[in-house]
Order: sequence, then structure tokens, then C-alpha cells
Amino acid sequence: MTIKIALMGAGGKMGVRAIDKLKDNPKYELLPVEVSPAGIQNVEARGYQPVPQDEAIQTADVVVLALPDRLIGRITQDIVPKMKSGAMIMGLDPAAAYAEVMPIRDDLTYFVTHPCHPPLFHEETEPEKMRDWFGGVAAQHLVCALHHGPEEDYAKGEQIAIDMFGPIIKSHRITVEQMAILEPALVETTTLALIGVMKEAFDKVVEMGVPEEAAWAFISGHIRIELAIVFGIAGFPVSDGAKLAMQKGMEQLMRPDWKERVFNLDRIRHSVAEITGSVKV
Repeated sequence: MTIKIALMGAGGKMGVRAIDKLKDNPKYELLPVEVSPAGIQNVEARGYQPVPQDEAIQTADVVVLALPDRLIGRITQDIVPKMKSGAMIMGLDPAAAYAEVMPIRDDLTYFVTHPCHPPLFHEETEPEKMRDWFGGVAAQHLVCALHHGPEEDYAKGEQIAIDMFGPIIKSHRITVEQMAILEPALVETTTLALIGVMKEAFDKVVEMGVPEEAAWAFISGHIRIELAIVFGIAGFPVSDGAKLAMQKGMEQLMRPDWKERVFNLDRIRHSVAEITGSVKV
């Protein structure tokens, strides 16, 4: 049986990736929904004509929200009442579900998924796969959560996500709250912020006279080996001198209570609410 998928935001970055992965899969019939001129061009370039929103929503078995977080609350207030009973609404990010900005209907299934992106430590050797930052060419992991609905719908949502983001190394089942702990708290509030600090430090040493090419060669190699050591992949420790420098750096760069602050669930909820626009930044 063919699954009809209404793809909201079909001409955006996430939308076109979904079209490219699903368009030749006979299991799916795509109903692209797009309103922006540039997005419509992207949809038409892939051999589709946009479908009117109400027509797509009312006939779809699955509605995929390839939309900015700040728009999901407003748009779902309109589309959720129009969806047919038993249909699935699929979010590609945990923010809207965790912030509870979407109306919940008991006769609908709410599924959330998010790609992990190709891992830093992998065995890919083909140049195209090695330069695939988002996934879809190179293999990646996937996280999935059943937010609301019958347990038997999990497998359906997971398979669509695997087909949309594949090739997949492994699909990991977690909760929506755990997904919000991962993003934004782990990978954006913490990891991306620290990478921003690393970039500022890089710019500073170049400003101090270190040749940029030499600085990049030095930091990129050290990032790789240091990640491998700290996460237990390399199988050997850092030197005593490096460990001491790391401890001193943590004291200078990090607040003593940073973990309690960043991974506090109330703070995560507030951060997600800011992302979805349900509270002001």
C-alpha cells in the first residue's frame, strides 16, 4: 500500500533532501506543499508541482514538518484539525513537540526523528562520502521518538525516517525529552558553544602572529586525537602535562556548576520555548 506523504516546506533545505531521498521509492506518494517562489522552483526542479496545502493535508497518511521551529506552532494550529483520523504528523526536530506548541488529537500519531549526521570517526574512503556533512550519501545514525499514538505506529514512523535519512548505521529509540537533552542542550548549548570558543581561540593565535595555515594544521590534528583520547576511542591517555593544562583550562573557561545549569530540565524547556518562539528570547 502506497503511503501518501504531505511534505510541508518541501522546497526548503530539509524538504528538498526529503524529496531527493523519497521520490524514487515506490512505497511513497509525495504531496509537496510550498509557497515561497524559491521553494516552488526547488520543488519543480525535482519534477513535482506543489500541491495546495488543504488538499495535501486532508488526504495524507503522514504529514512531515520540514519547517523552521518558529513556524510549527502556528502552522500546526491550522493543519492538525484538518488531518484525517489515524494519520501521522512527523517532526524533524524535538523542539515543537517538547515545547508543546502543537495541538494534540488523540486519533493522530505524533512521531519525532532527527539525523545524527555522519560520525567523525568512520571508515568512509570515497571523497563524496567523506565530504557529506549532513548525511544521505554517507551513512549516519538516527534517533526516533513516539511522542503520542499507538505503539504499533512506531515501526511505521521509524521506517519512513530511515528511508528519508538513509543510509542508516543504526536507529536509536529515545524519548522526546531525551532528544531535547541531546539538542539543544548537548550539541548546541554545549558543543557548538565550545566550538565557537575554539574558533575565537584560533582567531586569537592568528592575530598573535601564528601563520593561519600552520594554526589550522595544528588545531585540526589535535582536535581529532584529543577527541579520540577523551572519549576512550584511542585507547591511551593524554600526557600528564596535557592533563594539567586541560584542568587549568576548565577552571578558566567553565563555571563550576555549568553541567547543573545546562542540563537542568527547566532550562532546557525554556531554551526550547525560545527556539519555537513560544517565549521571547
